[in-house]
Amino acid sequence: MLPLPTLQSGVPSGLSPEEIAALQAEVRALAEERNAVILAHNYQLPEIQQVADYVGDSLGLSRQAAATDAEVIAFCGVHFMAETASILSPDKRVLLPDLGAGCSLADSITADELRAWKAENPGAIVVMYVNTTAEVKAETDYCCTSSNAVQVVEHIYREHGDDVEILFGPDMFLGAYVERVTGRRMKVWTGECHVHAGIRPGDIAQVREQNPGAEFLIHPECGCSTSVMEYVASGDVDPERTHMLSTGGMLKFARESTADTFIVATETGMLHPLERENPGKTFVPANRAAVCRFMKMITLPKLRDALRDGGDAYTVKVAPALAERARVPIERMVAIAGA
Repeated sequence: MLPLPTLQSGVPSGLSPEEIAALQAEVRALAEERNAVILAHNYQLPEIQQVADYVGDSLGLSRQAAATDAEVIAFCGVHFMAETASILSPDKRVLLPDLGAGCSLADSITADELRAWKAENPGAIVVMYVNTTAEVKAETDYCCTSSNAVQVVEHIYREHGDDVEILFGPDMFLGAYVERVTGRRMKVWTGECHVHAGIRPGDIAQVREQNPGAEFLIHPECGCSTSVMEYVASGDVDPERTHMLSTGGMLKFARESTADTFIVATETGMLHPLERENPGKTFVPANRAAVCRFMKMITLPKLRDALRDGGDAYTVKVAPALAERARVPIERMVAIAGA
């Protein structure tokens, strides 16, 4: 399989291998000088992942942000992730190399919309995906990630009883997945990640036909996830080779599997850590166009500039009163995941 291109907002970065190596060395030197830890999401550019101290999914990054002793957190991800780091580490300086790196899923619900939804459903427990703004988290009872959403919802039913009403958002595909696994109905917000929503059932059918016998790894946010679950239930898709997993779960599964070919239904940046950890195994994107332009806004020159210059142009800081409220659902999530 051909390697994925280096991208910057969907176009080649123009950096030569020598320039990448020089920038990586400069970034590492600046990180040491600034006492900074570099955290990178699995969807980041390969050259960003290679220079990071830690690469992982949302839950893993949250844990690293909470535990770090570094004075500075350089967050290579999108804005809500840097906000989460600021909430969990209020005494640290959190740098985001491009403050414009947003998230279509986080933008799909506002704090005002959530307050109105809560008013329509008094007494309901609110579970919000971690892919939300600090303002939304402050109105939330529990956060979750794709790796622990089922665990969080099951915990709520144990703690609050079978009759509890849950408002789940903002991702409707993840919500449908949680409902299917738990066998319980929730009220689910109709938001979506534009990249994952763009991976459709037709993509899955085509790539599976081209790769018979491959293991199928699918992120619960994908637009095809509900259809795939229906295919599994009807017997059209082999349940033994279909796995609904977070990005961290994909890494663990691929590492432990004896299979040699995997179809991966998530943002294409995920192929880099999968291939790096599993030489000799083949990973096929379900849709090669599934590229998040927001994630790809973080580049080596921008990371270098953020570490070198610091300042308000790169700093994400959540106001203390807001952070105090938003910290509660995040800490509940981390505690449940660690239980």
